[in-house]
Amino acid sequence: MCRRLAGNDADALDATQEALIAIVRGLSRFDGRARFSTWAYRVATNACLDELRRRKRRPDPGLPEFERPVEGGAPSLDSGVADRLDLDAALVALPEEFRAPVILRDQLGLDYAEIAATLEIPPGTVRSRIARGRRHLAELLGNQDDVSDVTGGDHG
Repeated sequence: MCRRLAGNDADALDATQEALIAIVRGLSRFDGRARFSTWAYRVATNACLDELRRRKRRPDPGLPEFERPVEGGAPSLDSGVADRLDLDAALVALPEEFRAPVILRDQLGLDYAEIAATLEIPPGTVRSRIARGRRHLAELLGNQDDVSDVTGGDHG
């Protein structure tokens, strides 16, 4: 989850480490009102969002994160791997407010209530952000005919 939200390995590792530390430190405060997994996702999501905020304050070295090899410059990738890299790049380009709900639903399989609890937003907002995020991903990937093809997710 952190890799998808953060968009790169270095920030994902930092966020994962922060999330694990926060989970261990916060275990005594876990009150059981929500499922443990929902609480842990919330902690990890917060750590990722904090990392993204820190990233915005850091200078940009100007190196593209997902630069594709030039034709003939490297061996071609299996189409499944290439599609996955395209999806990763599109998820990075997706605004934060849409990225987290889409990843939590389509990649991790959380239901709308769990996502709402994790992100501390109303379920209706979750639904609209997922729908808008999927549409935006379809545009980024040039696949506007069938949004479910974009992430493998459902529409309901």
